[in-house]
Amino acid sequence: MHETCNRGKKAVLYLRLSKEDVHRIKEGDDSASIKNQRLLLTEYALSEGYQIVNVYSDDDESGLYDDRPGFEKMMEDARLGKFDMVIAKSQSRFSRNMEHIEKYLHHDFPLLGIRFVGVADNADTENMGNKKARQINGLVNEWYCEDLSDNIRSVFKAKMRAGQFLGSSCPYGYRKDPNNHNHLLIDAYAASIVRRIYALYLEGNGKSKIAAMLSAEGILIPTHYKQKVLGIPYKNSKLLSQTKTWSYQTIHTILGNPVYTGTLVQNKYNKVSYKDKKKIKLSRESWIIVENTHEPIIDKHTFHLVQELQRQRTKSVYAAPNGLFSGKLFCADCEKSMERLYARHGERGFIGYVCKTYKKQGKQFCESHKILNEELEQAVLASLRQETAKILTENDIAILQQFEAVKMHRGDISGQMEILQEQVDKIEKYKKGAFEKYLDNVIIETDFRQYMKQYENQLIELERHIHALSEPDAAEFPDTMLQDCACADEVMNYINMDKLDRYMIVELIDRIEVGRDGELTIYYKFGNNCAR
Repeated sequence: MHETCNRGKKAVLYLRLSKEDVHRIKEGDDSASIKNQRLLLTEYALSEGYQIVNVYSDDDESGLYDDRPGFEKMMEDARLGKFDMVIAKSQSRFSRNMEHIEKYLHHDFPLLGIRFVGVADNADTENMGNKKARQINGLVNEWYCEDLSDNIRSVFKAKMRAGQFLGSSCPYGYRKDPNNHNHLLIDAYAASIVRRIYALYLEGNGKSKIAAMLSAEGILIPTHYKQKVLGIPYKNSKLLSQTKTWSYQTIHTILGNPVYTGTLVQNKYNKVSYKDKKKIKLSRESWIIVENTHEPIIDKHTFHLVQELQRQRTKSVYAAPNGLFSGKLFCADCEKSMERLYARHGERGFIGYVCKTYKKQGKQFCESHKILNEELEQAVLASLRQETAKILTENDIAILQQFEAVKMHRGDISGQMEILQEQVDKIEKYKKGAFEKYLDNVIIETDFRQYMKQYENQLIELERHIHALSEPDAAEFPDTMLQDCACADEVMNYINMDKLDRYMIVELIDRIEVGRDGELTIYYKFGNNCAR
């Protein structure tokens, strides 16, 4: 009877699988799988005499939102009058949002002449008697999503506090650990690009210039690298095809991301509502910050130096070709930053610096305080050599001498251990060869056992030598002494330097003031202020 009445009516099937369903399927319950939903709905439609004209499917999509691809296509076809009926496993498969239940099932579908049927829960918009039941079910489904959202959020926060990475995509320079997807591993190639970006910035290159340099060399941008090299899909393929060059913003993001120091900063954004995808940025107090969660690409000292450099950088001074003194050079009188100075004649271009106030407003407001770049570099270099020399005490020099002895000693030990390790590898190879010959009946068992005993005795003796070389070294040269040595060695490098670089200036100098006659007052971070 039903089959006769319904014959000729056009029906569509709507199938949906959510993340929660995926977990259930993995645990052995595949009743919610797309395949089984389709089988159930097809059997129902055929038994009722409906003509199935299309099937719409959404995989890994939440029922809270109506911007699902399959759902949107179904509603588009509904407005075109392509079918008379929508069949789903249940009302919750169609939607878990009470607002959407009212909008589509109780408003849009009746106006379009479309009937909705939920096979498993007997939802049927043609039966006005179960409208209240549908509304109650809609509320129950929404409450379920709200509770689930709260539970998931609590679990996520607990994982964040435990230092687990929860991002859907890894930061450029890292990849997910195949044994633990909440842990980051270094991607060697991308990490080398990240280190280069930091080095280029410390050398005085701007973010746009760094982007241009990487693009000119044909280095893939992060999204292209992830897709083409790592095989990670990118949803917006159209945008990806249009974006081929590195940008200022990409460099800016990499230079400001503490993840490269081994620190995870998460919980920076939160959804306005569990029913809305819109996110708002949380205050810094709400962020979850955990240090030492993974191997760093950039050491913390370098990272903080780059952050300080970004805060100090001024456009006027940085625009100079070398950018050495960006954010460091000021007028001694008005305390404004110095601006670049160009030669008026010839092709010399940039030649030095001049007071910004004088250049913009004239001498009635401040003097020129001009200084040539060549003179500035020579004066600062000489001052740095002299002031850093004062840092080294007699004890520091003694430590430095010990450091050289330590390096020489460790070099000798390292060479000896390499030789011993080569012998170990050779004997292991002999053992393997003897075993293979024994299996091939080339040597008899008695000879095989004799060879193996000799090899084992030789290995024991070699391991004893290796242990003897490594043991006294740790006791004689503790790490604390080596750190002192390294510091003294770094200071010695400053004393012996013959050319300035951006890293040295940022590391050692707080501020340089230029007087009226070009005299300099240099304020050092280690406490010495020197007039030149």
